Amino acid sequence: MRERFGVEDDSITVAYPGAPAWRAREREPASDGVVLFLGTLEPRKNLGVLLDAYERLAVGGSRVPPLMIAGKTTEHAGPWLERIARPPLSTRVNYVGYVDPVKRRELYEGARLLVQPSFEEGFGLPVLEAMTVGVPVVAANRGALPAHLPRVERVVDIEDHACPCCRHELHRIGEDVSERLDVAPARFRVVVTRRPKYACKACRESIVQAEAPARIVEGGIPTEGLLAQIAISKYADGLPLYRQEGIYARERVELGRSAMAGWMGRVGFHLEPLADRVLAHIRNGERIFADETTLPTLAPGSGKTKTAWLWTYVRDDRPFGRGDPPMVAYRFEDSRGGACAEGHLAGFAGLLQVDGFSAYNRLAATDRPGGPVTLAACWAHLRRRFYELHVADVSRIATATVEQMSVLWAIEAEIRGKHPATRQAIRQARSAPVIAALFSLWHTELPRIPGKSKLAEAIRYATRHRAGLERFLADGRLDIDNNPVERAIRPQTITRKNALFAGSDGGGNTWATIATLLATARLNEVDPYAWMKLTLERIA
Repeated sequence: MRERFGVEDDSITVAYPGAPAWRAREREPASDGVVLFLGTLEPRKNLGVLLDAYERLAVGGSRVPPLMIAGKTTEHAGPWLERIARPPLSTRVNYVGYVDPVKRRELYEGARLLVQPSFEEGFGLPVLEAMTVGVPVVAANRGALPAHLPRVERVVDIEDHACPCCRHELHRIGEDVSERLDVAPARFRVVVTRRPKYACKACRESIVQAEAPARIVEGGIPTEGLLAQIAISKYADGLPLYRQEGIYARERVELGRSAMAGWMGRVGFHLEPLADRVLAHIRNGERIFADETTLPTLAPGSGKTKTAWLWTYVRDDRPFGRGDPPMVAYRFEDSRGGACAEGHLAGFAGLLQVDGFSAYNRLAATDRPGGPVTLAACWAHLRRRFYELHVADVSRIATATVEQMSVLWAIEAEIRGKHPATRQAIRQARSAPVIAALFSLWHTELPRIPGKSKLAEAIRYATRHRAGLERFLADGRLDIDNNPVERAIRPQTITRKNALFAGSDGGGNTWATIATLLATARLNEVDPYAWMKLTLERIA
């Protein structure tokens, strides 16, 4: 096995299915170094289950070393490249692409485990057994439970401590310990505030009493903790108010949805300056992702819904090596016109990454106050058009396009987090020839296919947005796609599906305000409940 990989150093552990080294308890794990996954990558088989298990273990709190992936990709590589670019894998997994023999020798140095790809069932779990420090993985739903959780110990002992044979006293030689995850359902409680009154017996005129604590909902019954719980349940977890009403009723607590809607309006009112501040910070960035999605809203007096829009803006400078915290801002509007984006991004004249929607074109006008923005298009939107044809197996051109595009995302995975100049240089050397070959292929094939076909539409879309699609080659601050803002929109589409519609324009603005702060907290791995409860208490 070592000879096959050219490994001569005995300090490097080579693991493969069936070898003793798979079992963590049968070896002494190294204290540092990376796990090296080397070979052709097939996301649907070996790499897919490996990432599933690795993510499960990492999120569970186990101490696992970084995972380095090296090898050629297949045509299905796009989705998993996007996956390892997102937390929690983005901070633990690094894809370095195909490596030549010389570079491969360098990767061996410092690797604590060399993993050979295998298509056998259950591949991911044995690998994790070998890479885990002191925590063997024995089943898909087992592993180290989070260390920060409180432990409630229960000792199950024998009743008779006399030997069943000779009746001498037994002495303890060890124990078996197992852990199970338990949950205590949320319970309501009533906070009773007493304010004693004091009077003077001498003058009989003075009455002194402490001031009543301030509340977000003056004269109302909810504490700031309850308000935070309701807001997070709806705007972060997709649980509409009518469902929360039923859940609370099980505890024999009657909280009407109309009352909760009014409370959320108060919360939104107080948090609006913070949401505005988030958007201001986004406008101060060098690059912004932008997109929009529908938000059906109840039209007053008609009993019907109208189509409103949730505009979304994301600032995330981490892909090009900056340390500023990522942020997302939502804005509710009853229009999808360019004037909305113009108002939201007033004063911004940097890079704007969008999906090609024409409403953003007015921001690139040369006579725009404050200067024009630089528009960059999204390769993921273009890829979807070809991918649908590829999956349907109706076009060899679409299949060839998807296969070549996967190379672009593999390159992006390698340069994520690097300096803009480095990203630009690598793209010019490696991505630009791939893109030139794609446009050459499309230019050659377009006259040969029916003009009204889906393939022709996809090619014309690419040709029409060529300048925007190629812009990321010349600026290392840009990304290849608009996926960060699409990921920010996805939770809102789930909430929209469950809630069906916003109750009013005011409800839509409240939605945008609270979702802005909760989504930004999530991007920065901040506990949303603790943050919102504390913030509301300070505002009150």
